[in-house]
Amino acid sequence: FDRRKRKLMGIDLGERRIGLAVNHGASMLVLPAGHLERVKLKYDVDRVLEMAQERQVEGFVVGLPYTLSGEVGVQAKRAQGFVRALRKRTNLPVYTVDESFTTFEAEGILRAAGRQPSRQRGAVDSAAAVLILQRFLDEMRQ
Repeated sequence: FDRRKRKLMGIDLGERRIGLAVNHGASMLVLPAGHLERVKLKYDVDRVLEMAQERQVEGFVVGLPYTLSGEVGVQAKRAQGFVRALRKRTNLPVYTVDESFTTFEAEGILRAAGRQPSRQRGAVDSAAAVLILQRFLDEMRQ
């Protein structure tokens, strides 16, 4: 079963929002899929699964925010908790990828497009999810 041809959902976990992105199977095109406001873990996982079902995804790629020294900090531990909860609730594969600097890159992309990241946090989260999924797909291709 080829992971590269799967339709996957990229997930950027923030403290306040969850950014989402979806690729379109073999085309490798990754598009933003909006964001969710965080409520509490169980509810957040339910809503991610609902959105995944609507978009008929076949797996998830969650960004893990390692520290600059590559260690698992507070944010990464929180993300791992989300990953565990997601894995318990679905039979679909859940992959993780280092998400270092994706939010920073996403802000740069939005600025280059003439948008203001500080006013469009949801757009930043969704763009970061695109970068997370793109990074995973690029790693698969190597």
